[in-house]
Amino acid sequence: MSESLKKIVLAYSGGLDTSVMLHWLRANYGCEVICVTADVGQAEELDGLEAKALSTGASKLHIARLEDEFARDFVYPAIKANAIYEGYYLLGTSLARPCIFKSVVEVAEREGADAVAHGATGKGNDQVRFELTAYSLKPDIKVVAPWRQWEFKSREHLIAYAQKHGIPVTSTVEKPYSMDRNLMHISYEGGILEDPWAAPPEDMFLLTTSPENAPNTPEMIEIGFRDGAAVTLNGQELDPTTMIRTLNQIGGRHGIGRVDLVENRYVGIKSRGVYETPGVTILFRAHNAVESLTLDRETLRLRDSLVPKFTELVYYGYWYSPEMEHLLGFHNSIQKGVTGVARLKLYKGTVTVLGRKAPNSLYNPQYATFGEETVYNQRDAEGFIKINALRLKLYNYRKSKALSNPTGQVDLAELRDGYIE
Repeated sequence: MSESLKKIVLAYSGGLDTSVMLHWLRANYGCEVICVTADVGQAEELDGLEAKALSTGASKLHIARLEDEFARDFVYPAIKANAIYEGYYLLGTSLARPCIFKSVVEVAEREGADAVAHGATGKGNDQVRFELTAYSLKPDIKVVAPWRQWEFKSREHLIAYAQKHGIPVTSTVEKPYSMDRNLMHISYEGGILEDPWAAPPEDMFLLTTSPENAPNTPEMIEIGFRDGAAVTLNGQELDPTTMIRTLNQIGGRHGIGRVDLVENRYVGIKSRGVYETPGVTILFRAHNAVESLTLDRETLRLRDSLVPKFTELVYYGYWYSPEMEHLLGFHNSIQKGVTGVARLKLYKGTVTVLGRKAPNSLYNPQYATFGEETVYNQRDAEGFIKINALRLKLYNYRKSKALSNPTGQVDLAELRDGYIE
């Protein structure tokens, strides 16, 4: 390589790609490589990972325990923002990427490294998310992306390289799909899922029971919120990590949170993704229920108008951007007072709101009732309606006038003289 680097910090999972990368970086740059494995709740066994990294050429391995940070600082803010990408996707992978690569950059700073490296391909979103995070947090950092540099074009090439150099990997050429897991969700893509007409195989799902096989008896739960953050489940205080993990178990057995969609990647490619997000699906529904009582109508509409922008920033990788900083501040501000309890029914893949209550609710039965009351003068509505109808009347007057002049021609001389009747 033409570039001279002394120390690289690699985001390392121990899978085929990053195992080959570790050896390849050492061979091609001739520098020290330090590995970082981020634990965001992927439920993978980390025992033996350090020995594997060291045997493949790493000088050391850092394991970053990020579950709590991920839940508190990324997932919960996304729930406050009602962040749903393209109508369905709750952004589980997108939210994890800046959390993961923030830890990689922090290790690079502590270790005095002059570059970081990642295993994302040149066709996907993750390369953008990783690198925008790196440059935002450490502007002078160099980024090495082997998939955009090396000669390998397929998994077969990587497996052959690993066998040639004695790199221990368990991957085989046949791979039905790729999977990414964290505390929030599991995503599946590629392989047999690349045909958008083909239904995902039932044995693929790990977090959720098929709705058809879910219990025939519904389960009722209550989730309490304080300033927009879920804090209690059935009256018991839970931290964000425990809340999500517990709801994953509850929602999973009821078949909640499966999504199958074709989404638009940032680079312009459409891709088919299948997701399981049971716990956070429940939290979204419960949060919406409490918001319906506590958020003013126009404040809620303003927030919802920002959903496409917020989700775009997350999906595209701009978590550490000035606009996201302002949006997070806005959401924290309007969520003050979003405090209350939602009662939900979980049944065969569905989440139904049964009730909601809040100590500072804007819902006032005296005004909302269809029964007898003395606080609302119904005659006031007449003027309200007529004022709001004025622009509609004027618009239709103009349409009627256009019908009487089908050519639409106007005498400009008359127009200069004044108003044309």
